[in-house]
Amino acid sequence: MKACESSQTQEEHRVNIGRNHKQVPVWRRGIGLLLVYLPILTWPFVIVSALLSYYHLKMVGAENLKTLFDFLPKRETHRYNLKNQITMDGTFSWSLAKSRLYWILNCTWYCPVSVGLFEWHAYLVKIIENWWCPFNHQRKNGYDDAKIDQSFWHIYPDDQAKLHQDDLDNPIWNEHCSQCKGGDEK
Repeated sequence: MKACESSQTQEEHRVNIGRNHKQVPVWRRGIGLLLVYLPILTWPFVIVSALLSYYHLKMVGAENLKTLFDFLPKRETHRYNLKNQITMDGTFSWSLAKSRLYWILNCTWYCPVSVGLFEWHAYLVKIIENWWCPFNHQRKNGYDDAKIDQSFWHIYPDDQAKLHQDDLDNPIWNEHCSQCKGGDEK
């Protein structure tokens, strides 16, 4: 996919930030810069929560789970390295924007690892919800990236019979649904 091509299939939502940034007072931008690094303090808790979620799923029988490394970009896919990293002209002499190391640490390490960690954790939590709670709601179509073969309810025939037809026949948590391509017709 080219950079100019959008991967969104739903109505696009775009945040306006570039058109406002230069009008924001420098002191607010400085505080904002500090705030971008504070979430790193949550990493230990997110890692523990993700690992607990991962091992919970393994203990109840999950196979083929993605790991954190499936959510991290391969190093060779990054455009820049320390030798060719572009920098910006800072507005003052000690500006971090002038440093190649600053951009490498941010754009090759901090940002991709942050995104990957939170996406992996969200993926695991979606699988947990799909396993234990195969009940449709407004946001459930967004769980399509965390499909499972069967939910907890689908493996017990007496309980499966209690499910609403939409919950029984949902391709996100039932690989044998009639809506699935090649699925079993009931």
